[in-house]
Amino acid sequence: VTPHQWAVYDFSRTIPCGRVTTYKDICVALGQGSPRSVGSALRNNPFAPFVPCHRIIASTLYIGGFFGEWGTGANARGGQKNTGLQCNRKMEMLAKEGVTFSVEGYLADESLLWSGRG
Repeated sequence: VTPHQWAVYDFSRTIPCGRVTTYKDICVALGQGSPRSVGSALRNNPFAPFVPCHRIIASTLYIGGFFGEWGTGANARGGQKNTGLQCNRKMEMLAKEGVTFSVEGYLADESLLWSGRG
C-alpha cells in the first residue's frame, strides 16, 4: 500500500455513516492526488468494509464506481465485464445507511454530501 493509498483509506474512515463525499473532495481534503488516483486507491481497497469506500461518489453526485465497475444498468461503463451489479450493491449499502439515489443514479438528497473540511 502506497502512502497516497494510506491517506485515502485513513480519510475515508472518517466519512460518517449516512453521508457521502466525492473523489474530488478527498483530493482537496488531502491536498494531494486526483479524483482518478483516489478511485484507483479505492478500487484496490484491501480493508473494506472497515474502510467504507462505498461512501465515495462522483463530483456530479453520480453513484460512481464500486469494485472496478462504474455505473448501473444502461449507464454502466467499463467494457463487457461491467454488469452494473457492483454499483447496484453500492446503492443498496448506502440505502441501508439512509442515502438514496435517483433512478438515473444521482444522489437524491444533497444535504447528505460531506466534504470533511472545517
